[in-house]
Amino acid sequence: MASAVDGLKKRIMALGRPDADGVYRDGAGKRRERCDLATAAISRLWADACDSVSFGVPQEGIALAAVGSLARGQMGPSSDLDLVVIMEPRVLKDAQISELTNKLWYPLWDCGLDLDHSVRTRQQCESVTDQDLPAAMGWLDVLPVAGDSGLVERTSSSILERWRRAARKRLPELLESASSRLEEFGRMPYLNQPNVKEARGGLRDAVLVSALAASWLADRPHGGYDDAVEKLLDVRDCIHLVAGKDTDLLLAQYQPSVARMMGLCDPTIPEPDRAVSAVEDLQTLLSRLGRRIAFALDATASHAEHTVTHERPRFAFFQMMRPQSDGHREAPRFDVIAPGVASHEHEVVLGTDAHPRSDPELPLRVATAAAEFGLPINPVTLMNLRACPIRDDAWNADARDMFVRLLASGRSLIRTWEEIDYAGIPGRWIPEWLGVRNRPSASAAHRYTIDRHMVEVTSRLGREGPDGVRYDDAHYAALLLAGILHDIGKRPGVRDHASEGARHAPVILRRMGFPQEIVDMTTMLVREHLTLSEFATGRDPADYGVARELSDRLGGDPLILDMLYDLTRADGSSLGATSGEVISKQYGWSRWRETTVRMMYTAVRDVMVGTWAQDASRPGFVP
Repeated sequence: MASAVDGLKKRIMALGRPDADGVYRDGAGKRRERCDLATAAISRLWADACDSVSFGVPQEGIALAAVGSLARGQMGPSSDLDLVVIMEPRVLKDAQISELTNKLWYPLWDCGLDLDHSVRTRQQCESVTDQDLPAAMGWLDVLPVAGDSGLVERTSSSILERWRRAARKRLPELLESASSRLEEFGRMPYLNQPNVKEARGGLRDAVLVSALAASWLADRPHGGYDDAVEKLLDVRDCIHLVAGKDTDLLLAQYQPSVARMMGLCDPTIPEPDRAVSAVEDLQTLLSRLGRRIAFALDATASHAEHTVTHERPRFAFFQMMRPQSDGHREAPRFDVIAPGVASHEHEVVLGTDAHPRSDPELPLRVATAAAEFGLPINPVTLMNLRACPIRDDAWNADARDMFVRLLASGRSLIRTWEEIDYAGIPGRWIPEWLGVRNRPSASAAHRYTIDRHMVEVTSRLGREGPDGVRYDDAHYAALLLAGILHDIGKRPGVRDHASEGARHAPVILRRMGFPQEIVDMTTMLVREHLTLSEFATGRDPADYGVARELSDRLGGDPLILDMLYDLTRADGSSLGATSGEVISKQYGWSRWRETTVRMMYTAVRDVMVGTWAQDASRPGFVP
């Protein structure tokens, strides 16, 4: 006997195909059609199951509901189904429930759909959502599919009320879940192969925004944010169509086809450059969408935290002894941490004396303070910084000092740079930055986009050299500047990005006003940032002529060699494998890599300082 869901997966996949020209249009409409098709088919399946069981299924007290993407109206071509049978206690016996659900779940499995299913009473639904954060967020969107819709609505309303009552206590748990995903999946705008659901700025963050809004602790953003979510859902749909399965991971092999479906292929560009350009455009699109969604989450979470903080009574017993407070709540406290910059409730904000429209150095002070104090920048503050009259050719000594301090902030630099990058600040400091911003790396060894990789490298550069000797201010500044600029030459059509970067670096640094000594050292490091690694993996460190050649390329300067070693180590250790990849000994900072680079470093240093081992067994020995 034919089932109401026979061929449902194929029908869902066919319903969302691209148009005749291969472009995926009206994704929102296609998602509505998929949801309508699935809901109608499952509703008929319920009716058929009720008719075919050996007992009478009551009209009240039992129902079938959907949560997840189907309930949100966001079902993709290969999305799974998340269904739950809700029932009042003792409406049916266990054997009857088993008979009924077997006639629901097996046909759905047989048609090839992935299914997450459960059977619960209303009280069990409440208990699960009270204890399980993902389940609670999933139940904030519930769709009655069949049976007693009133039971579904009562259960959903009860869970929503409990969510709102407990929201203040559960807010830290919710925000911690976002932080955990960030640690595991990274930030979508900076990943070459992102998970468009789980990465920061992905679809899971949109669910968190809705959950925060449902708690009444904060309003949700609209307008451009809604458009960004819909566009990212389009990308997710295209991944499903290309992969032919339920996956949210945009692997490299999917990207050209996804880019074509998204209408990003320029037919005037010849192949294979057309595919490369389309993938870069796709990465740029994802970066824009990811930044918008991540900023929406940060802003909504910040508002929610402030709501919770300000709802806490500031009145305390000791205030009774302070007439000036008159028994009222204390005023918010702002701690000044830089001119025009303050910390407030664990965020960096603008001080009362800040004047963004007339202060070009304010973004530097905010960024440096945020990185050095390890604090996030308030989202509203970020938007206000856009009004600052920044000029890329108007740097003074204080501004240069702050920029170097920002680069020297270690791991804090990553979050701070990402925050100011959302406001478009780095590209106004260094216009050349825009040429690599959001660009994916052609190398499979790179996990991050080019711009994010350079920030990662810089965050790994410390003040101590390979032998523990501290760099002076000039050498350390040059090392940090080389870190943030070492891949600035990775532009479309460039074959030798190190040489191209060495062409850009002195222009940038002279425009910023750095001393010629720092300009020269930075330029050399950018030009040679691959050299030590290439010599170590392809030349013999025991050959005097090889060591002499590399020494000559570095001007015979041991400090430059130390800096190059640190830059090489930071560059290699910042590479990361994505899902499905393995970093081999040719990439990354493996033990093999470290050993070979260290051997070459030691040989070159011996030549530079005149301590080449007096060993006749070494090739090229000069007595």
